[in-house]
Amino acid sequence: MARDTDLFGKGVHPVPIDKHSRGIRTRALLLTSLVLIIAATTASSLFIIRDRLRHQVHSNLEADLNHSVETFQDLETVHLAALKRENALMASLPSLKALMTTNDPRTVADDAVDFWKTSGADLFALTDESQTVQAAYAEGAENTDSLRRSLQAVIDNPSKHYLLNNGRLFEYSECPIYFGSPAHGTLLGYVISGFAIDREFLREVGRGAGADSAFFVRDAVVVSTFPKERQAALRWIASSPKNDGNSKIAIIGQERYLTSSKNLNAGAGTPLQLVVLKSFDQADRAERDINRTIFWVGLLAMPVGSALMLFLARMVTRPLELLTEGVRAFGEGDRQHSLPADGPQEVRYLSRVFAQMRGEIEKTNRALLESERLATIGRMASSVSHDLRHYLAAVYANAEFLASPQLPTSERTELFEEIRLAVNGTTDMLDSLLIFSRTGAALQRLPTDMSSLVDRAVALVRKHPDAERVTLLLEKNDANTVAEVDAGQVERAVYNLLLNACQSSRESAGLREVRVSLSAEIKTVSVTVVDSGPGVPEGIRESLFDAFVSEGRQKGTGLGLTLVWSVAREHDGGVKLVSSRAGETIFRLTIARYLPESANNAKLSRSGVLTP
Repeated sequence: MARDTDLFGKGVHPVPIDKHSRGIRTRALLLTSLVLIIAATTASSLFIIRDRLRHQVHSNLEADLNHSVETFQDLETVHLAALKRENALMASLPSLKALMTTNDPRTVADDAVDFWKTSGADLFALTDESQTVQAAYAEGAENTDSLRRSLQAVIDNPSKHYLLNNGRLFEYSECPIYFGSPAHGTLLGYVISGFAIDREFLREVGRGAGADSAFFVRDAVVVSTFPKERQAALRWIASSPKNDGNSKIAIIGQERYLTSSKNLNAGAGTPLQLVVLKSFDQADRAERDINRTIFWVGLLAMPVGSALMLFLARMVTRPLELLTEGVRAFGEGDRQHSLPADGPQEVRYLSRVFAQMRGEIEKTNRALLESERLATIGRMASSVSHDLRHYLAAVYANAEFLASPQLPTSERTELFEEIRLAVNGTTDMLDSLLIFSRTGAALQRLPTDMSSLVDRAVALVRKHPDAERVTLLLEKNDANTVAEVDAGQVERAVYNLLLNACQSSRESAGLREVRVSLSAEIKTVSVTVVDSGPGVPEGIRESLFDAFVSEGRQKGTGLGLTLVWSVAREHDGGVKLVSSRAGETIFRLTIARYLPESANNAKLSRSGVLTP
């Protein structure tokens, strides 16, 4: 397990840096934003332009239709004025006056043909003084009787000036014929002349505006500029409600039209209406062309804008990425990673500030390490000084007693034993300090039976004064506990673990017992120590394996468990506090086996341990 190591061998983990943390890259965010902006701008432009264009087209078409209606009214006025002048000329002809004085309907009907041809009008008629039609002729009218009856039906009302006969529509004007002057003469009758409202006339109405026109009588089309094959499509317009002077949209075939109508009922004997239509086709084509142009411009702007945005984003985000890599490298311990020196002004500023901050952090860390080193040396010197004075005081005092010639042999032997224990304690303390201060010395790994190491450690602990009145139980099994280890170090680690357990059990008011057992896995061997002491205080559980932690102890350097931790780490294993409560505290030391393949292939027994 790879760990950073401080001055005293205690492992510390660096802050983890997630290289694959999820999140949107700035470059992708900028590119996505640009594409969305272009798409939204294109869509909104299409919508706004279409709405404005349609509104403008509608206004223009409506203006054209109104212009067409005004043109119709102007043409109508001109034609009626011309008819009045022609009628006045005809009424002043002596020959026509002489004909009307005959009062013979047959004579009037026969001779009226010559006057009709002379006038050149599409409609010509003569009536007597009581406005009874004597003769009526029209271009293309085969039944003159029907024509006379239709004309008789409308001339009774002076306000009417439209005549519908046999599917043809005429606009007419009448003029009285007097014998003598109009003021003092005798009324002989009336002369009537009119012109046909046909496709040519309607084309003249819509010529300036490019519109089509149609006359409706009730719901039927009388005359229209539409081809005959398309006039059937106008029938639904005839059946729909008509708003005089208001425009509305009509669909004829697959084409949209804007229509405007004018009610002519006041001048006709039947419901008559003029409808002017103008197609949206040209405007729709222009709208489609504009939409297509905007669409392709927007579509082209996406790759061009994306390329430009990628170029700009790279100028901005690449230095940010390099700065991020520098921060990540610093978090992982690489203090020499280069930082970006180019890019936008803000990135350069951040780079300079981070470089200064990195230097300050390194300087502060060195100061902290130095202060901790000095503090640890002070704690170690204080602890070692106390213990050495304790052992040296025992040696010095007993040596003085040994200098007495009257000392009995039994007491001399006892004093020698105390001196030996003091020297052994000093040696053990120095050995612990040497192992703790080891800085990567090579291990002398040899295949060793861990069971024998535990036996020796148990035997040594039983002789220690702290093991007095403590029951030390060794639980053995048939497990294969052979591992390649440095026997001296591992034995010292097991010894310290057992001694720590005995010292804890001595504080128990009840049962004072320590149990030790071995277990084996394919790649590891574990030593489990259980004591009946009061348990590990909550305040030191997190720092239990730190140096010089010995809460509640009256003696000891506080290096015992730290030494166990160091030995376990050097053997690619570990030591941990499994559980702790009053009456039962469990520590487990694990050592890697490092055996050849033949040994690793050993079988596990039913109890879950390895068998030879």
